[in-house]
Amino acid sequence: MPLLQLQQVTLRYTDLPLLDKVDLQIDPGERVCLVGRNGTGKTSIMRVISGEEKPQSGEITKPNGVVLTRLPQEVPDGIIGTVYEVIHGGLRIGGTEEDWEADVRVEDLMQEMKLPSEKEFQSLSGGMKRRVLLARALVGQPDVLLLDEPTNHLDLESILWLENFLLRVKPTLFFVTHDRAFLRKLSTRIVELDRGRLTSWACDYDTYLVRKGAFLDAEEKQWAAFDKKLAQEEVWIRQGVKARRTRNEGRVHALKSLRAERGNRRERVGSAKIEIQEAGSSGQKVIEAQNITFHYGDHPIVSDFTATLWKGDKIGIIGPNGAGKTTLLKMLLGKLEPTEGSVKLGTKLQVVYLDQLRDQIDGEKSVGQNVAGDAETVTFQGRPVHIHTYLKDFLFPSDRIRMPAKMLSGGERNRLLLARLFLQPANVLVLDEPTNDLDAETLELLEELLVGYEGTLLLVSHDRAFLDNVVTSTFVFEGEGRISEYTGGYEDWLTQRREIDRSAAVTAKAAQAPASAPSPTARSGAIKPGKLEKGRKFLNREQKELDELPSKIEELEAKQAELSERLADPALYQKKNGEFQLVEKELNKLHHTIEATMARWEELEALRVELVGCES
Repeated sequence: MPLLQLQQVTLRYTDLPLLDKVDLQIDPGERVCLVGRNGTGKTSIMRVISGEEKPQSGEITKPNGVVLTRLPQEVPDGIIGTVYEVIHGGLRIGGTEEDWEADVRVEDLMQEMKLPSEKEFQSLSGGMKRRVLLARALVGQPDVLLLDEPTNHLDLESILWLENFLLRVKPTLFFVTHDRAFLRKLSTRIVELDRGRLTSWACDYDTYLVRKGAFLDAEEKQWAAFDKKLAQEEVWIRQGVKARRTRNEGRVHALKSLRAERGNRRERVGSAKIEIQEAGSSGQKVIEAQNITFHYGDHPIVSDFTATLWKGDKIGIIGPNGAGKTTLLKMLLGKLEPTEGSVKLGTKLQVVYLDQLRDQIDGEKSVGQNVAGDAETVTFQGRPVHIHTYLKDFLFPSDRIRMPAKMLSGGERNRLLLARLFLQPANVLVLDEPTNDLDAETLELLEELLVGYEGTLLLVSHDRAFLDNVVTSTFVFEGEGRISEYTGGYEDWLTQRREIDRSAAVTAKAAQAPASAPSPTARSGAIKPGKLEKGRKFLNREQKELDELPSKIEELEAKQAELSERLADPALYQKKNGEFQLVEKELNKLHHTIEATMARWEELEALRVELVGCES
């Protein structure tokens, strides 16, 4: 039996309905992801389902006793009390279980979610507050859990925890997310809200993208055929008297129907056209940090970090909330003095900084004023552009440009900030959580823009797919202020981290082996200088091998340089066939070969010197 059904539901605030006679059914155990462009009404349909908003028409039905709980996108104001009290407030009133059973469930859930029961809710970070609100939603054991952008403001560790928790607990879910990795991991079905209509896609996200593309192509062809027929009929009706003969009245009525159908057509929302204002080229060396350290009191935020950023580098920064990512950015940009060490900035830098808190938007000013002040035009790429034309490229229609910015959705607010920032010429882009609230299409466009960007990029993000598609190397906070650099994005970091952990485990195991165990070199039977048999001479084949080794090493090092250059090419990371991993594997293998060849050269040279000394 379905847990929830929407039948012919309509919701409208303007002439164009957000929901236009939509149908939806959610069955037990499903994890349904709602996708759609920013501003299409995803949060509105959540509010309709939860009963917070009434539609103009249609029916919403659910069996008796079915409980729906919604976790909103933003943390509500006015929540007070300890963590325990906030979570306990989510228990159902009049339930069948005993009070002690409910208390035990609250305690177990807090332990499972690692929540500090006695801390005041208002003292928590934004990410921890959302975790507490999730616990409050879950403790009531809802039959359907509604999650609106649940990964917003969560760090990677919390996102991974949430994924695994929901997969283990298996609640029935109806959720909205911009996090494509989260979507791919959790969803069992995708429902799309587009131009007021809901369409169900019973497939995974990647299959949905293919099928959706095919659907849009077919729609385009169907519209073209319809418009051609309408144009032909309009030509016919203008022919005059013969079109008004009795026997053609049916054709006249058909034309009126065609006109009505064309008038009711809802055009697609266009794609954003995001560009970055061109700036002069920076110097080759952009930032050089030498042994920088920063402490808050006795607590290390950054410890002895050294790195050089070159023109064109695209650096991702990963770490838990509160680890010090923003502090690191400020030190690298020269806005904060390190406790120890030094930072040198390169020449001709033009930096544009996207703030995570979005404080650069004034909610009381209009959308247009936030970008152009009181002017009607902005200067972009060296030419004047009307503010309506410029903001249209960021998907702001003319009727929204005069409205206060505080009325924008989260995704619209983010697009507005990008529109404002990208008016500034930049050869260094610093983006702190740029993906929050953006829809998938805008995300992919921003990805494409950043991949082709010729300047330097510093990117703080918890969006795994975004990191994998954009960055060429990653700085990772690994505890106690220690920051390590890894080649590639998120998945590449995981691969390299596993290899490092595996090597460390092998080394630790070898260190625990008995001291009498023969070394690999001893087992190979290599002859050691100083322990030579009497009358031993340096053999001709050994001399030949020694003579050939320098050129062999030179060839290997040339190959090493070639592979390293390929790894430095950003285009390599955009290929989906795993070529990056193959190149990296070959480079690692080559590194070990060079080390072994150098060791053999040193061994033979030492042997030759000792034998020549013995002869003299």
